[in-house]
Amino acid sequence: MQCQECGTRPATLHFTKFVNGDKTELHICETCAREKGELLPGTAGGFSIHNLLSGLLDFEPRNQTVRPAVKCDTCGMTYSQFSKIGRFGCSDCYRHFSERLDPLLKRVHGNTVHVGKVPKRAGGHLKTKREIERLKKEMQSRIEREDFETAAQLRDRIRELENEMSG
Repeated sequence: MQCQECGTRPATLHFTKFVNGDKTELHICETCAREKGELLPGTAGGFSIHNLLSGLLDFEPRNQTVRPAVKCDTCGMTYSQFSKIGRFGCSDCYRHFSERLDPLLKRVHGNTVHVGKVPKRAGGHLKTKREIERLKKEMQSRIEREDFETAAQLRDRIRELENEMSG
């Protein structure tokens, strides 16, 4: 694809802008982008994933009281440092910053629990655990609906799966 500005060089940057619900796509070369003043990824003042993450981490809902500074007891990293660096200091940071991370993860991913795919080779036990959890929820639902026969069948299936995992 050729640059939409100069028409001579190949378009290496592809921008999609949404302004008031209107979508505009721009395919331009790096030279024309510099001339137009567009922000280039990886350059000074350019957009980066870190800038996006920092913006999300600094998000505080309106009308909320100021929170005290949170600090990891293990490595000493503060939440403020984490939001600037974009990386944790140690694995315990997840636990120490969970109060602030949970709303962020829910906003970004829609959930705070990973429900993605599991590799077939390594995920046998995890798949079985998830199946047991699903069956337990279904069994509880059947009990609430007083469908005790189906609930008993689900209970038996749960026991089979638990025995397979332990043996």
